[in-house]
Amino acid sequence: MDPQRTIAQPRGFGELLRELATGSADLFRAEITLARLELTAIASGVGRGTAQVALGGVLLLLGGLSLAAGLVLLAGDQWVPRDRYWLAALVIMVITGGLAGWLAKRGLSRLSPTELAPDQTLETLKEDKEWLKQQLKSGARSN
Repeated sequence: MDPQRTIAQPRGFGELLRELATGSADLFRAEITLARLELTAIASGVGRGTAQVALGGVLLLLGGLSLAAGLVLLAGDQWVPRDRYWLAALVIMVITGGLAGWLAKRGLSRLSPTELAPDQTLETLKEDKEWLKQQLKSGARSN
């Protein structure tokens, strides 16, 4: 818009359309810029969150390994004759391996296709289908 122009001077229809197009384009560019900035901030937050979860997982793993080492030392000192730490490590390995196998088997069974199927939804869809068939049949008879 021309700053020299006064309010008293009328603008033409073409000039109004041109200002509308320019303003719309500027608004669209500003919205795109805002969306880009927001998505960049979201992606940055997701990246930081993922890194923190990964670091937490690594620290948890290290803590678990330290616990296992402590259990091996405790078992070797207290329960295994003549300080046979290799036997204590073997016992701890068998126990943790058995626990890991049990958890993996249980987790896999929960991920099977039969467990993931939405049974109630499928049942209600079948009921809805039958109801719709009945409605269509009764509607065809009434005509």
